[in-house]
Amino acid sequence: MDVLIRNLGLLINAILIATPPLLLAALGSCFSERSGVVNIGIEGMMTIGAFMGACVAYFSGNGWLGFFVGGLCGALLGVIHAIACIQFGADQTISGTAINFIGPGLAVFLCKAIFDNSSDSPALDTAAKLPKMFDGVFKSGSFGYNVFSTYSVAYLSFLLVLVVWFVFYKTKFGMHLRAVGEHPQACATLGVNVYLTRYICVILSGFLAGLGGAFVTLATVSQFRPAVIVGQGFIAIAAVIFGKFKPQGAFKACLLFGLCNGIKALLGAGNAVSPNLVSMIPYVVTILALVFVVGSTRVPAANGKPFLKARYGDYVSNKII
Repeated sequence: MDVLIRNLGLLINAILIATPPLLLAALGSCFSERSGVVNIGIEGMMTIGAFMGACVAYFSGNGWLGFFVGGLCGALLGVIHAIACIQFGADQTISGTAINFIGPGLAVFLCKAIFDNSSDSPALDTAAKLPKMFDGVFKSGSFGYNVFSTYSVAYLSFLLVLVVWFVFYKTKFGMHLRAVGEHPQACATLGVNVYLTRYICVILSGFLAGLGGAFVTLATVSQFRPAVIVGQGFIAIAAVIFGKFKPQGAFKACLLFGLCNGIKALLGAGNAVSPNLVSMIPYVVTILALVFVVGSTRVPAANGKPFLKARYGDYVSNKII
């Protein structure tokens, strides 16, 4: 029984560590997708956030500052994506793909420039990482320690789901962002600023993705490495699709993927299963989720379709008249 309780605590702890970066990125993706802008650049935004978070925390010794700066850097790539897609009507898939190259490339370039030609940042001291809740309250290794003495951002990310849900469904801005993702022309006719709404949503998606990336380096890994984010941004996008573009649905999907990572961590602790097979678990579940869920998921009607203001003040979708 003690072994069962201990393993359950370890599983919950692994879920609490693996879920927040996916959840933060998925919530950001919800903003962008529901407003009508496809953002597959989440991976690149997470990567630049991961590096800048680790870099700022290393030099300042403040994990919270690094966490916030990581979000800002993700938002900066969000601005680039927004200008390309919203202002100039660029292909959103191509722009997002470019962001996924820019983010990791810029992160490695800056890392080598700052840390003596090394692609890995130095390991962070405990004081420079994000703080843990109830640290020192529970005995190390106990069930209470594994469940409650985890990073405070993990619990804050769960509370953020409620905040995002409230914004989506209980505020005027939420009504506008859902409407511009469905019928931007009608919204423009009624006086809704479609451009501004989409700009805010895409930049928010970058900010939250950057926070997700920063969490990885400031909590899970304790340093930046080129492959520290690989795949997590795409899993977050899959979680949004799996959750039918709703924050509450994305939360459930991220918990599922977090559970898969938790199982991977437990199986990886032993030698019963090949590490190569264990590492495949989250990605296999992602593929299965997409195969069985995508067909029943309704994509916002204007998602991926450029919205441009015509020269004479008329609003059109997909072309200028």
